[in-house]
Amino acid sequence: MFTRSAIRNLATAAKVVKPPVQLFGLDGTYATALYTASMKASSIDATYDSLNKLSDMIKQDPKISSVLENPSLSQQERLEVVKILEGKIPKIDQSVSNFLDVLSANNRLSLLSKINSSFQQLYSAHNGVVEANVVSAVPLDSKILKRLNKAISSSSLIKEGQTLKISNIVNPDVQGGLVVEVGDRTADLSIATKINKLNQLLNETI
Repeated sequence: MFTRSAIRNLATAAKVVKPPVQLFGLDGTYATALYTASMKASSIDATYDSLNKLSDMIKQDPKISSVLENPSLSQQERLEVVKILEGKIPKIDQSVSNFLDVLSANNRLSLLSKINSSFQQLYSAHNGVVEANVVSAVPLDSKILKRLNKAISSSSLIKEGQTLKISNIVNPDVQGGLVVEVGDRTADLSIATKINKLNQLLNETI
């Protein structure tokens, strides 16, 4: 059973521990609360491991995902779902267990997958890893990714002691070119953006 003190601890932990990166949105808020709570408990690695196992289990079982997405579950039913989830993860981290109780109380269990993605960012930053997303219309080959890695790594965005991790995201809508996202910085070099700017200029002229 969750307690009011558990909710307060998660809410106030951010005042004690400063997160390595600032996240936005509801999933970012919850992920930051979990990060700060696990840091206070000195269990960041265990939290990361348990949350990953939980997320993988949800992805692999459509039934679990469907139940979590059901907003009409009663509070008691949500607590029963939490007990089932915890029972499937041996030695689940206590911070994650408390966190599940909070999500259950607030009817936010449907956010688990998004929260895990946000927590991944915090965990990576905590370990000195800077994540960069390179969006392109088609998959980029290893040579291009290596060149991008070298260019970004030597920029002011990557500080001493940090490691860059590049992910290539394919999105045909960019229509050629690249969109590079590093933290809260974005460099839009896509043809789609150039076309949009041209259309805007033409419309203003007309």
